[in-house]
Amino acid sequence: MAQHFIHGAWQPAASGETLPVIDPSTGEVFDTLARGDARDVDRAVAAARAALRGPWGRMTATERGRILLRMGALMLERAEELAQLEARDTGKPLSQARNDITVAARYCEFYGGAADKLHGAQIPYLADYHVVVLREPYGVTAHILPWNYPAQMFGRSVVPALAMGNAAVLKPSEDACLTPLAFCDIATQAGLPAGALNVVTGLGEEAGAALTAHRDIDFVTFTGSPEVGTLVQKAAAERTLKVVLELGGKSPHIVFDDADLERCATFVIKAITQNAGQTCSAGSRLLVQRSVYERFVGLVAQKFAASSAGTPQQDRDCGPLINAAQQQRVQGFIRRAKDSGIPVLAEGRIADGVHPGGFYVAPTLFGPVPRDHQLACDEVFGPVLAAIPFDDEADAIALANATDFGLIAAVWTRDGGRQTRVAKAMHCGQVYINAYGAGGGVELPFGGVKRSGHGREKGFMALEEFCTVKTVVQYHGQ
Repeated sequence: MAQHFIHGAWQPAASGETLPVIDPSTGEVFDTLARGDARDVDRAVAAARAALRGPWGRMTATERGRILLRMGALMLERAEELAQLEARDTGKPLSQARNDITVAARYCEFYGGAADKLHGAQIPYLADYHVVVLREPYGVTAHILPWNYPAQMFGRSVVPALAMGNAAVLKPSEDACLTPLAFCDIATQAGLPAGALNVVTGLGEEAGAALTAHRDIDFVTFTGSPEVGTLVQKAAAERTLKVVLELGGKSPHIVFDDADLERCATFVIKAITQNAGQTCSAGSRLLVQRSVYERFVGLVAQKFAASSAGTPQQDRDCGPLINAAQQQRVQGFIRRAKDSGIPVLAEGRIADGVHPGGFYVAPTLFGPVPRDHQLACDEVFGPVLAAIPFDDEADAIALANATDFGLIAAVWTRDGGRQTRVAKAMHCGQVYINAYGAGGGVELPFGGVKRSGHGREKGFMALEEFCTVKTVVQYHGQ
């Protein structure tokens, strides 16, 4: 039975209550979690505050970096064990889970090396003044993580906060949090002082809400739905706290008639089947120039029909969705699209031998999808792809930007001028040209605009997000 991790020790919930941990591949319970509430959050925040007054707050940036580097090395030493845990907890194919652990370790390597390299500045001012700009940690940072990439999200959110010298309180999703809990033992083994990292498990409306509303936190980061993100931002606004939000997307592939269609098709399939489409940056809209629409969509349909969903051990294109509610939600999108008369161009299959209680949905390609249909506008968060034709460059830009989201986009063309024009015209946080995604992308600033949120994670910009600036002006005389 998993417990909270507070002040360097495992502790049961104050209430004594637990929550079931369900295997998405079978729908069966295989473990339990501590069901945290405001009392547990109080203990975790107090532990974080004490760490800032203790050894953690006095530690140099170089030593913080060394601890993170040791954490990354320990993750890699235990990579297979952690990948098996991640796969069972989330249902994702084992090869994807292995990659997630590698990426989590890479975050530790990157921010471990960067911890002592984000510098302040000296400002030339009046002759009898000395002015310096210092970068300082916020203090206690609150982290609300989603269920789709628990291992990676720990690295993306918590590790840069620690690198900057903050003390973290983490509330992972109740649907998938076993690897972040396992990382707590790794952090202790690596030498992280007690209280620098605290994890409280539980329901979002209980433990999560208590954390974002806590009077003694200094910063909030949240990844999840726009609806919950709005609630988080409102809670933080009561105390005028800085918030970083990543709230999903409806990301397009924009395929022009001069693109390398075969290469593009391979990326298109992976971008919507990875993690069963439960990815904020999933390429869920396929925008294709009309002159090659039939040919290219036919190529994608062939590859789509060959895709399949299966257990983590079967290691297919997709695993199951995270829970029954998510399965029903995605099935609802598919049913409504079919009821609207939108053609199904291809369907993958569910592999033989899967458990009948697993939360599986076969990958499904629709097209042409009307531009104003729900399938073209709303985030499905499942392995469902909407193909839509466009006429010319101006039409492609207008169509790509015609959603409330703005997270990521891909431009597929050999025309160098068009590559630059379209990339500059995209209203989003990342644009790929003749590619989509880049491994874990640890070094690449990531975040959205519009309903996709604000603030940036990954790269050096994440360190800048997790620190505040202090200007010190000293008069020293003539």
